Amino acid sequence: MFETLNYFQMITITYIFLVNMYTFYLFYSDKKRAKKGAYRVSEKHLLLSAFLLGGIGAWTGMTKFRHKTQKPVFKFCIPIAAVLTVIGLISVLFYSIIL
Repeated sequence: MFETLNYFQMITITYIFLVNMYTFYLFYSDKKRAKKGAYRVSEKHLLLSAFLLGGIGAWTGMTKFRHKTQKPVFKFCIPIAAVLTVIGLISVLFYSIIL
């Protein structure tokens, strides 16, 4: 399957993977900092990275670390960001099937 992907699609899939890993790390880091009482990652930064196609990493990090699960904005926005990420990934892959 990967030999049929063009350069743009490989770059996009790599971007989606890396931004999800980064977003997952942000949730881990913020939870760790919250326990220590240290300087925190802003909620705006967490949400922005989720909506830049890092929704799967955000949702995974949120549930695994039980972080920001009681905040209504995160309960509502993170699943939307995850769905948008999946739609983006499927779009990139579907585009390769058409061509």
